[in-house]
Amino acid sequence: MTSGRPSDANVVRVRASETEDTEHITRQLTRAQGLAKLVGTTPAFRAAIDLTATAADADAPALITGETGTGKELTARALHYLGPRAAFPFVAVNCGSLTENLFADELFGHERGAFTDAHKPRRGLIAEADGGTLFLDEVDALTARGQVALLRVLQDHRFRPLGSNVEVAANVRFVGATNSSLLDLMKQGAFREDLYYRLCVFSIALPALRDRGEDILLLARHFLRLHAPEGRRDLVLGLSAESALLAHRWPGNARELENVMIRATRVCRGCEISPLDLGLPVPASASSLPSPGSLSPLGTYKSLKANAVRAFERAYLERLLDESDGNITRAAAVAGKERRDLGRLIKKYQLEPRAFAKRRV
Repeated sequence: MTSGRPSDANVVRVRASETEDTEHITRQLTRAQGLAKLVGTTPAFRAAIDLTATAADADAPALITGETGTGKELTARALHYLGPRAAFPFVAVNCGSLTENLFADELFGHERGAFTDAHKPRRGLIAEADGGTLFLDEVDALTARGQVALLRVLQDHRFRPLGSNVEVAANVRFVGATNSSLLDLMKQGAFREDLYYRLCVFSIALPALRDRGEDILLLARHFLRLHAPEGRRDLVLGLSAESALLAHRWPGNARELENVMIRATRVCRGCEISPLDLGLPVPASASSLPSPGSLSPLGTYKSLKANAVRAFERAYLERLLDESDGNITRAAAVAGKERRDLGRLIKKYQLEPRAFAKRRV
């Protein structure tokens, strides 16, 4: 007669299955965390993101370049969360904030008595990031001694805390970032060539927002959904606001755009955001729109009309999907269009109906 108690082998199989499910969920969550904030469809931006996804699995040093506010730390986090080190710490340090003497202590830590004020041992950033990723922002700001110290760790994968005679393994992935041209700094003798090539196994260049065309509106709507207060989910961008967004040069890139949209969600009193709500000038004519080369050419009647139509279609579809809770059948009925035709239009603008349903959960 058999009892109802499961065998040890069955228990092991169940636990193994539960572990695999947990690991699968964890992988999905970390992938989402890595890519969720990297929004854009223009070729230059997608090329950078595709390289990020490829480089994530390689577990080699990487260098991310781009102007201030282009998303260098977000990209570094994507490298971390998409790679094999996702379950371990992501530690960021701004090299520009550290003096020459502080850098070695911050990076390696110290033992008690290593210097006058070292009353107790302290773990450095490499130890804090053990198993994970150490993100070195403004790596171009490293002093000559700091560059030598970093180079040795990259070469040997080992370091020695200040005041210690014992070397420790550096089990971290190094990711650097800069808004300067390290190649120019190398020519000037301000950045070591050997460090550059050690760090730049993967080089990921992020384009400026002004060079990303309609990603400006895509990001603006993303930030609008992200920051709209409770009870203000009906907020949309007016056509004049979209023109103002496209006309602006965005010296602060995506970070500046996010701040502009946060302001607009608080200032706007109606349902349609205006240039005044954005705090941006209203384009008086086509001459105030971006010049050819900064975005796609927008000066002719035909191109201006096409841009306005695209802006209207996207804004209408987003409002339609929002009000229909992401249900395409219901949205098609409201719009008076065939479901298949509406589906093609939604696909054209790369909208995800399920995302609008989730916003109401």
